[in-house]
Amino acid sequence: MKRWGLLLLRVTTGWLLVLWGIDKFQNVAHGQAVAETFYFGIGTQAVVQHIVGGIQILLGALVILGLWRRRAYPVMLAVLAFTAIGVWKSIIDPWGWFLDGSNVLFYPSAIIAAAALLLWGTIDDDEMTLDAKMTS
Repeated sequence: MKRWGLLLLRVTTGWLLVLWGIDKFQNVAHGQAVAETFYFGIGTQAVVQHIVGGIQILLGALVILGLWRRRAYPVMLAVLAFTAIGVWKSIIDPWGWFLDGSNVLFYPSAIIAAAALLLWGTIDDDEMTLDAKMTS
């Protein structure tokens, strides 16, 4: 079960990064609104959205395939932790009982960051990856 659990966690986490990257190409205005709302307006330019989107697509593909994991996983964790920090109010107070600007729909950002940490921490246990196949 652990093999399949790690595979599913890796594929779904990587696919989320791919989807976020595609969104930055397909709907630039959405990415700009997210940057404006959660990241102090940093990266709102369309060219920055495209660069970040391309990096997210590449990173997500590497995660899905399990390729260059020792380099990709720390970057993935940084990206997903940065995302969780951006919505910290929603993690601490999901229903907005005490903090304005929180939203229960952003709470899973904490779970996703935890998934990235788990994937990195169990890197040697995940045998269903291209890295594992190339070294065996």
